[in-house]
Amino acid sequence: MTWRIGVDIGGTFTDVALVDEASGAIALAKVPTTPRDFGRGVLDALAGALESERVPADRVTLLAHATTVVTNALLQGKGARTALVTTRGMRDLLELRRSARARLYDLFQDPPATLVPRHFRLEVTERVDAQGQVVRALDLADVDAAIAFMRAHRVESIAVCLLYSFLNDSHERAIGERLRAALPGVPVFLSCEVLPEIREFERTSTTAVCAYVGPILASYLERLETALRELRLPPLRVMGSSGGVFTVHEALRMPATAVESGPAAGVIAASLVGRQLGIGNLLSFDMGGTTAKASLIERGEIKTTAEYEVGGDGNVTRWLHGTGHPIRVPVVDVAEVSAGGGSIAWIDPGGALRVGPESAGAEPGPVCYGQGGERPTVTDSDVILGYLDAEYLLGGRLRVHAERARAALEHHVARPLGLDPVQAAAGIIDVVTAGMAGALRVVSVERGYDPREFTLVAFGGAGPVHAARLAEELEIPRVIIPPIPGGFSALGLVMSDLRRDYARTLYMPLASVSIADVKAAYEQMESAARAMLREADVPEDRWEITRSADLRYTRQAYELTVPMASGEVTAATIARLAADFHDRHRHTYGHSSEEEPVQLVNVRVTAVGKLRHFDLTRRANGPSAEPLAKTKSRPVYFKETGLTACDVVPYESLGPGSERPGPMIIEAMDTTVVVPPTWSLRVDAQGFILLERAHA
Repeated sequence: MTWRIGVDIGGTFTDVALVDEASGAIALAKVPTTPRDFGRGVLDALAGALESERVPADRVTLLAHATTVVTNALLQGKGARTALVTTRGMRDLLELRRSARARLYDLFQDPPATLVPRHFRLEVTERVDAQGQVVRALDLADVDAAIAFMRAHRVESIAVCLLYSFLNDSHERAIGERLRAALPGVPVFLSCEVLPEIREFERTSTTAVCAYVGPILASYLERLETALRELRLPPLRVMGSSGGVFTVHEALRMPATAVESGPAAGVIAASLVGRQLGIGNLLSFDMGGTTAKASLIERGEIKTTAEYEVGGDGNVTRWLHGTGHPIRVPVVDVAEVSAGGGSIAWIDPGGALRVGPESAGAEPGPVCYGQGGERPTVTDSDVILGYLDAEYLLGGRLRVHAERARAALEHHVARPLGLDPVQAAAGIIDVVTAGMAGALRVVSVERGYDPREFTLVAFGGAGPVHAARLAEELEIPRVIIPPIPGGFSALGLVMSDLRRDYARTLYMPLASVSIADVKAAYEQMESAARAMLREADVPEDRWEITRSADLRYTRQAYELTVPMASGEVTAATIARLAADFHDRHRHTYGHSSEEEPVQLVNVRVTAVGKLRHFDLTRRANGPSAEPLAKTKSRPVYFKETGLTACDVVPYESLGPGSERPGPMIIEAMDTTVVVPPTWSLRVDAQGFILLERAHA
């Protein structure tokens, strides 16, 4: 028997998912997240999971990890002391930014603080023109002066980004070689290695982000790898934001790709559930302790984007530009709002009820956890409304202090609004539901999709609690609750393929493109991709290397990415690419113009090392056609009925074929499923819980 393990750090809990490769049976372990030292929580969770499931370390074949270290360093402004070396005259590029604003009429909106202070942005004399020709040679005396400055100011990391280096990287590589020789202990990130693409601001920003978080990520992963070797576990894989895992070496070469890896893992798991159940159109909904995340899957295809910002408000309103630091890497298209179980409810100066963005997090956590929290949260409201057990959570391991939650909610919300605690708690749920519905609308309605034609996959510790209510808000007819919903992102880690994306700018009209240049660019990237897969010990029969290209009409400012056929690059290949671009443009914007010249901007390669996929199953619970076990009943608030007596059923009693109308509460170790009166529950043959609207 061999096992795969995924470890996901959440805002409140760290989850470990274990999957038996032979049977597909899954197990879950949860421990509180340790914000002061995330690695300690990971190791505690791993040790506990291996012991409780009696899994020998030498029988683990894959260990994958989603980390928030990169995101936290950017959000908290606690990255490395970073220097930026750039072309003379380009020193202020990071501050000039783009003119995009998230809130057009907010005159007081400020961009996030620049990652590299101005006195650490160092200029060197050199110049390459827009055709890649050297018009001024590199002055090495300027490089030596920059090295002396960095040494004197104890710089911890260096980003190098020269004008037009994506066309000619000779100066940038010369600077990198000199820096690495003079400052051997300091990591150096060259934009020609990180992102050899057009757009100076995005390239500089991505390189600066890598340098800013690189030493923090390296320290964390190196300490974690040392501890894992002592446990005799296999080499660590890190989840990337594009929806695949990669080696630690690859993560440290491109730290920006480890931003928000946890949400990507959840979307991967949701897509696999859809494939297993034969459902192509899904809305992925992940509600944890601090945030709620939404993503759309169409015909089994996960949507990705390169228009991504992190830090500042970028993690709260990431679909808006001008809120954070741009990173030009493929990212699973996720809309995120500060609406988790730990989101704090408060009254604004105008007397309106608000929820979030501040969260109680793992420390101190919601008031009902009894760990020092004083302000009411969504979880406290769930307890007061009867959705959550008023005595214990996590299978009895976490005591609940319901009276403390009630007192805090009454003091901070109910009394100021002239409501009783139940009415106030119901109002908090209304507010947080509206916020989460907004995130789902961003990835569906605002992208041209009708959510009524999709199925909601709800997970995260709080997702199944609020899923039916949220689906009703958007008229979504069906909800899927997958196995171990409270650790579903960790489960996605063990099902993710190894993946790495490569890109290079080739800026030329498609009609007069140099086939030799296109061929050479693809060959260079594919060679690097094969080397990466070989280094990761992926068998060659599991390699999958695909091509694509970024194209636009000549008068457009942004591109669409279009798949490109593999094999020999010919005139017919280029003609097919143009036709596919027109089709993609018509599908995306509703129109196209085949008379308009098409511009090639970037060529791309995606390398995937395929893992063996298998169906997920719940552990056998015995025959299921018998009536559901009823262990207790408690008053539960529903907007249709108010407080009403509701059966509470243990998750373990649900077997294939179980079926019953709401209202009902299903309690599991990692989550609670709320079935409102207008919904019904059914369990399919593989143990998935399906909720359907009674009138649909």
